[in-house]
Amino acid sequence: MSSTGADDDRQGGKPAVPDHVQEAIRTLIEWAGDDPAREGLLDTPKRVARAWKEYCTGYLEDPAIHLSRVFEEVGGYDEVVLLRDIPFQSHCEHHMAPITGKAAIAYLPRNRVVGISKLARVLHGFARRLQIQERLTAQVAQCIWDHLEPHGVAVVIEAEHGCMTGRGVRTPGVGMVTSRLLGCFLEDQRSRKEVLSLMGY
Repeated sequence: MSSTGADDDRQGGKPAVPDHVQEAIRTLIEWAGDDPAREGLLDTPKRVARAWKEYCTGYLEDPAIHLSRVFEEVGGYDEVVLLRDIPFQSHCEHHMAPITGKAAIAYLPRNRVVGISKLARVLHGFARRLQIQERLTAQVAQCIWDHLEPHGVAVVIEAEHGCMTGRGVRTPGVGMVTSRLLGCFLEDQRSRKEVLSLMGY
């Protein structure tokens, strides 16, 4: 049998989980005070490893790829394009605790637009990594700015952090809001007020 445990995994059509990864999770379980050999925890190392591989799929993609197909026939449309209340989940890079929230993404097209689902895909591509909310907000905005070359980009993210609600200060129900404005939404007060109003802020 392979040292990675690959035979057992492949029989079920699931990716192999290397032994050293499983052993690391067993060590953590034991250090936390439980017995990794008890029945309920026997398969937990594989489950946790696969879950984290899924949580971090953003490392396997370049979110900008979702903005590569654009449409230039916009019928003269020159107003804000906005996608609101996009749910996402990420994990804090400091405690690896969940970050759960929603985002509003807007841009003012110059001469091309992108399918609206692609905005959500860009968000998810960056969110499915170990993150801090400030960087996530900036990365989404910069990606859209660089690849669509619009007049302006606005991204607002509101999220709850497990590292604050489940440990430390243990204060649930607190939302953190971050924003990044570029182009006309940063430079022109009227445009900034309009887009934030459309977003509900």
